[in-house]
Amino acid sequence: MNKKLVSIIMPVYQAEKFLCDTINSVLAQTYSNWELILVDDGSTDSSGEICDTYARKDNRIKVVHQLNAGQASARNSGMDLAKGDYIGFLDNDDFYYPDTVRILVIFLTILKIYT
Repeated sequence: MNKKLVSIIMPVYQAEKFLCDTINSVLAQTYSNWELILVDDGSTDSSGEICDTYARKDNRIKVVHQLNAGQASARNSGMDLAKGDYIGFLDNDDFYYPDTVRILVIFLTILKIYT
């Protein structure tokens, strides 16, 4: 069975305090076929550098740097790059439990069968 690709889009703005924990929660997923698109929305703290560091370590992580245009614009920029069968969003100060993506893919697969 082919594993569906999940695109996780994360707008990032002034998030250096929580950003590593949030990205690490994606890296800890039990479902591994995902891409994380980090959209640095003009941060003036170290958020952009943190994003770039993670992207250098894992090729599933993509980074976009843009001038500050707000969360909606950042999400749209991420969606323009997304290649996934499914798209999810994660705020830069939240986290996913380790099985979050796996459970959502199972749910969406079942939903598709019955609709």
